Amino acid sequence: MHNDSIKLIEMPEHDSISVCVYNEHDGLFALGERINEKHEEAYMNGYNWDSLIRFYVGQKDPALMAEVGTDPEAGMFAAYMSYSLENLEKMKRFEAHVKEMVSNDDELIAFVDANVEEIEWD
Repeated sequence: MHNDSIKLIEMPEHDSISVCVYNEHDGLFALGERINEKHEEAYMNGYNWDSLIRFYVGQKDPALMAEVGTDPEAGMFAAYMSYSLENLEKMKRFEAHVKEMVSNDDELIAFVDANVEEIEWD
């Protein structure tokens, strides 16, 4: 549903692969507002998307999450690894987890409801 807000970016010339989540895109922004309406601590800027994504992917694929670096900003979340074909496959897997996470707004909100106390919000 929010696939246009999530981009895999390959930059071999900079030894980097990133997955960027643009949380200010209309649909994802509205989803963030819905989450924040239910949970005041979950103000869904890039830092809290970082918290949510790291928790979600950590639940689904803890070994992968242990390898991925993150760099949130106010309007965006980025995950990254150094460039290699092996890491490219890992980042594609990471991207798939994030797309799965935001594929159904109601399911994501239910996930947040169930785990709000465990997620380390900014």
